[in-house]
Amino acid sequence: MTTTRVVGECFFWYRLTRVFPDKFHRAVKRLCCVCVCVLSVARDADAAVETRISVGWNKFRKLVPLLTNKDISLLVRRRLYSSSVPSSMLHRSETWPIGKENVVALQWEEIKMVRWMHGMKLQDRVPSKGLRERLGLDDIILILQQNRLRWYGHMLRKEDNDWLKKCNYGL
Repeated sequence: MTTTRVVGECFFWYRLTRVFPDKFHRAVKRLCCVCVCVLSVARDADAAVETRISVGWNKFRKLVPLLTNKDISLLVRRRLYSSSVPSSMLHRSETWPIGKENVVALQWEEIKMVRWMHGMKLQDRVPSKGLRERLGLDDIILILQQNRLRWYGHMLRKEDNDWLKKCNYGL
């Protein structure tokens, strides 16, 4: 194992040991699996983003015959794409400590998929924003922000003595 990747590390592991020092046992460990994601040793989201991008590409490749078929309307292709690929790329992304390079990587991979759906290449010099607008797709970073705000709302509505709220905010 290299020092840049740790698979299955819980984002809240350190916080859990601080909040529940005497109660940290298998039950808490099992409950914590809700928040499991892939993080690097430096506690950034590089490994998680790489993993989720590859999952998104696998999902996209399964749908390529439908997404690139010109006989299927853009509306149907948009619904098919937006219901499966971005959600698989952003699964459990609510807790990622995301940086600028992660944002760029997600946007770049998404636009490659959109270009493939349209049958366009970079050499065609067609703006990416125009292709996304033709399909009526939201930017993947906007979807990420909505997911994070939804997660934050769930955390605010939890009771003060909830263990997950204590892990997140140390209350």
